[in-house]
Amino acid sequence: MFLYSLDNKRYHTLNYYYKKRYGKKTFKVSLNGGFSCPNKINGTGCIFCSKLGSGDFAGNKEKDLVTQFNEVKEIMEKKWPNSYYIGYFQANTNTYAPVKELKDKYETILNLPNVVGLNIATRSDAISEECYEYLSELNKKTDLIVELGLQSIKSETLKFINRGHDLDNFTSAVKRLQSLGIKVVVHIINGLPYETKEDMLKTVKYLNDLKIDGIKIHMLHIIKDTPLADYYLKNKFHILSKEEYIDIVINELELLDPKIVIHRITGDPKKEDLIEPSWLLKKFCVLNDIDKEMKKRDTYQGAKLKEGNN
Repeated sequence: MFLYSLDNKRYHTLNYYYKKRYGKKTFKVSLNGGFSCPNKINGTGCIFCSKLGSGDFAGNKEKDLVTQFNEVKEIMEKKWPNSYYIGYFQANTNTYAPVKELKDKYETILNLPNVVGLNIATRSDAISEECYEYLSELNKKTDLIVELGLQSIKSETLKFINRGHDLDNFTSAVKRLQSLGIKVVVHIINGLPYETKEDMLKTVKYLNDLKIDGIKIHMLHIIKDTPLADYYLKNKFHILSKEEYIDIVINELELLDPKIVIHRITGDPKKEDLIEPSWLLKKFCVLNDIDKEMKKRDTYQGAKLKEGNN
């Protein structure tokens, strides 16, 4: 069995991380804090982003945060009573507000029973100096993870998807957060238009060298009413097949230090919003097929790391 797994996985699962850290079942509760995004304020935003700011499964922003939290908690407690919870500020850019507002929203959730930490999803260009100082204080009070979107290290891709910042900006933010002792999880997307398999592997190699704490691997999915959807309908660029995606993910896992936690390994878009790829709707089939192929290849996370890089 792989060292950082409690089941048949050959990669460092989030379930393993939570069980070892907290000793019992722990869940993320996705929340919508009602934040906006500087990339949308200053332009059209990333071309793939949904109307809900990549928070399609976060709470309803029309409801207060405690209500959002309790609605999820009640469902989870039916199956796993007395669990621990991580407040996950997911939708849009969750540091894009005055620190006073951030403090009010974050600490509202932290003060709830059995909440043991926060995950804050944001952008590398949306963390002010005052915010860094506050995050440093917050990190001393609770388990804090900052999630940064990157998607790719390729400059042409970042421009194409209208990311709004470059690799240097992202790298500086990661290093600053690390200097404050704050854990960093990074989002990447496989299958971005005109990227090769080697491009995607280079992104993972770069992140491994940055010594990030966790990663979320997504498959590009084209959502209705986005600039990417308009582009795809006119240009029909190549969409990865399930087999291609699985192959790339396994190659990426082989390049990652086993200590890096895999927070996500595929996506789960809403069926009514999805244009392509349809195979992504069968999330658990994709997960199972990754497990089967890794077993078939007799490989595991970190298998292709050179000695001395662990």
